[in-house]
Amino acid sequence: MPDAKQNSRYKADIRIKPDQPRAKPEQTKLRPCAKPGCEGEGGYKVTRSRERLGEYMWLCLDHAREHNESWDFFAGMDERQIESFRNDAVTGHRPTWPLNKRTARMQNPFGHAEFTDTYGTFAKDADSAPEVRRPERTLTRLQIQALDTLHLPQGATLIEIKARYKELVKRFHPDANGGDRGAEERLKQVIKAYGVLRASGLT
Repeated sequence: MPDAKQNSRYKADIRIKPDQPRAKPEQTKLRPCAKPGCEGEGGYKVTRSRERLGEYMWLCLDHAREHNESWDFFAGMDERQIESFRNDAVTGHRPTWPLNKRTARMQNPFGHAEFTDTYGTFAKDADSAPEVRRPERTLTRLQIQALDTLHLPQGATLIEIKARYKELVKRFHPDANGGDRGAEERLKQVIKAYGVLRASGLT
């Protein structure tokens, strides 16, 4: 069988520049251990001290273990200082203050910025906070008439509607009025008005 290399179409290597012997990569210089007198490789990064948490040093494995085992962040601190550190750690050691003592103030080039504290968020005392206004409903004509029949405002709550209904039923019941036809007719109006409110979901 003829040699494929000898029968090659090009007879020889057509590369313009022959391969050059590759230079051996330089050996990475090892970082020495930061422990005085140690000749080991410093391949492990450890925190330098509690006062210099952002600074690190490189130690060999044995000295890194020794450093971590002897590490005591609270060394030299009494119980009060330790408790204070733990409390400050909750907020990331950032300053805090009560909301009613220091609030954000908007800088207004035209003078002092005025605002209305509707919900009493910044009130010094909860008792002095203004009363929260009830949200207004969008009522139909029948619902408004039903509330008028029960002598209730348009913003009446579920408890107020039920209490007024029970009160009027007792007041206009025939047994309480000696069979008065006028009271009986008024009772029908109250029952009808309550039915309208109940069907609309207000009760």
